[in-house]
Amino acid sequence: MKFKTIVFYGSYRSDRQGIKAARFMIDQLNQRNHQVIFADAKEYDFAILDRMYKEYGKGQAPAKMEELAEHIRTADGFVIVAGEYNHSIQPGLSNLMDHYLEEYFFRPAGIVCYSAGSFGGVRAAIQLRAFLSEMGMPTISSIFAISKIGDSLNKAGVSQEAALTKRVSQFLDELEWYEEALQRQRKEKGNPF
Repeated sequence: MKFKTIVFYGSYRSDRQGIKAARFMIDQLNQRNHQVIFADAKEYDFAILDRMYKEYGKGQAPAKMEELAEHIRTADGFVIVAGEYNHSIQPGLSNLMDHYLEEYFFRPAGIVCYSAGSFGGVRAAIQLRAFLSEMGMPTISSIFAISKIGDSLNKAGVSQEAALTKRVSQFLDELEWYEEALQRQRKEKGNPF
């Protein structure tokens, strides 16, 4: 495996359209030989944040929280798949990710956003840049926006538009560049603090 990449997804809705975007990204990363971990907020189902992972004593965190912490600590990068809820990100996504902090440091994140309309969730992406940066993740400059999610991808996450497959290649090229650069820096020099 070239890189270990976690795909975060935060919708809890019963008719989740964004799951198609997550499946699409997982497939694209698998095709590029990434070790992919899917962090689905609905599957992890952490309660509303009361205690961060770091606030538990060693070996005292819930098993699922410990499992995800280990994946985050050993990841090379992240793909954040976010729908736009009221011009912002899904509460399930922020709740899942807020349980951690130092585990994310100095690993890049790529933002995939989507919406039912033509804007592709870019207002959520704008909010995500500040959110991810505060958590110690530099975001790559490209945003992968998927408009009209209901028509752009089928239920299995297969693109119904040739342009999506073409655009995702450039997006992942950039993410991998950052994953490699920051992986090398962490190995050679460690974290700056």
